Order: sequence, then structure tokens, then C-alpha cells
Amino acid sequence: MSKPPTLDPPVGARAYRLHTARGDFAVVDHDVEPGRPRKGVVLLLPGFTGSKEDFHLLHQPLAARGYRTVAVDGRGQFESEGPRDDESAYAQQELARDVLAQAAALRGAGPLHLLGHSLGGQIARAAVLLDHSPFASLTLVASGPARISASQQARVKLLHDALAVMTMEEVWEAIRATDPPEDVDGPSGNQDHLRRRWLRHQPAQLLATGRQLCSEPDRVAELAALPLPFHVLSGSFDDTWPVPLLDEMAVRLHAHRTVVEGAEHSPNVDQPLRTAEALADFWDGEPV
Repeated sequence: MSKPPTLDPPVGARAYRLHTARGDFAVVDHDVEPGRPRKGVVLLLPGFTGSKEDFHLLHQPLAARGYRTVAVDGRGQFESEGPRDDESAYAQQELARDVLAQAAALRGAGPLHLLGHSLGGQIARAAVLLDHSPFASLTLVASGPARISASQQARVKLLHDALAVMTMEEVWEAIRATDPPEDVDGPSGNQDHLRRRWLRHQPAQLLATGRQLCSEPDRVAELAALPLPFHVLSGSFDDTWPVPLLDEMAVRLHAHRTVVEGAEHSPNVDQPLRTAEALADFWDGEPV
């Protein structure tokens, strides 16, 4: 689980509902610094159990580089509505079409770069495979070529089994009980905000997307055939998709590759300044 230090939007950002042809989605939108030309817009998709707040620490450094950033809660994530029990609403193709609708709602604001973290990367991949034309590039952050590692599959299965017999509140208490001692209070000294976020997730969304993570096929060859620039970014350690596997995927995609030292599965939280610098350099077309 990613652990943003706060759910409050950063200074200069707006939290609102983005209206699209497929419904409204909760977003945090941060424009470029005043007086700075806008180079482009970035649509940011969070990972499994995550939310738009996972990108809070990227907004300001990317605004300083000329990029407007729009982080979104997907259907059934945190503050975006979705059915509680209908898993069909969270089929990967449905979530991919949501992304295309979000892109359409942002059309005209400038070149649109798509970024997905973990599960968000696989949803982003599905979206560009449906229609790559709205996007200027695709960045996959800690998101691998196919299903997650065996150890993470076991964790997802435990979550599924728990959701079958427990409430979201009871599952949260079980998660807290199994966290390492140093993680119990999170980076901000308590987990009240993480608990609030967890309780707003729809169980069907967690069940459906968890199954996707455990069964996702390798679609790298399909993706590589698209005429898009690709960027594969990760921390220097990742137990969801091992770093050598991400290295290999980048080669297969002919993608730019960034490894952020000192970061693990959430470089956007662990090392946000280094991550933002690498992202902006890629979008600027500069070597890192």
C-alpha cells in the first residue's frame, strides 16, 4: 500500500470532479507555475489500493518544469464513485475506456502524457492499446509486463479471502496488525488518513483489479508496436515486479529507462524530487 503523507491537496492544486462522457472522476489538478509556459499535461493513474494523493509530492516540481498535472481516482477508488458489489464494472477494458474519457475531457489543454503507477500502468497500457491517439507518451512507473510476483499474488489472495468474510473496517485492522512495526504509523505519524482512504474504496474494485494483477498476460509486444515514446521508471528495489524484469521490459519496448536510487515500489512517494526530474527530462526529450 502506498502511503502519501497527507490527503490534503498541495498548495496551488485544485480538487474537483472531472466531468467525462463516462461519469465524474475525482481529481487533483495542479497547473504550471505562474508566468511559465505550459509544455504539456500529465494524466496520472494510481495503483492498487492507491489514490490520486499518491502523486501529491510530484505536482509542484513538475509545475516548476512547465507541466500541468491531473491525478485521478479511478472508478471505485477513494473519492470516485463506483458500484460496491458489481465486479463487471471494473473489468480492465471498462477502466481503460474511463481513461480515454478522461483524456477526452482534457483535450485541447496541450500535449497529453499518460502515466500509470503499478496497477495504473496496466490500465494505462490497456487504454493506449484501445486508442493511442490522444497521448504524446506513456510512462509506466513500477508496472511490469504481466502478472505480479508470486509473493504479491499470495498477498492479494489473502485480501480476497478476507473481503469475503470481513468488513472493510475489519480488513483494515488486520492490515495494521500485519504491518512491520516501523510502518504502523506511516510517514505522518498516524494512519488516520490512510484508514479514511481505505474505507472509501469499493470492495468490488479491489476484488476485480486484484484478480487482474494476478492474471495479466504479457502484452509488451502489442505495446511496442504502437508509435509512442515509452518510459519505464522504477525504484532500485521492487518486490512486485523485480527490477531486472522491468529492465528487460524496457529493452523490449525500446523505452527510456530510469531507476530511482533509494526508492522502492512507489518512487513518486519515496523519492519525489528525483522522480519528477526524471519524468520532466523524458517529456522534454532530454537525456537523463
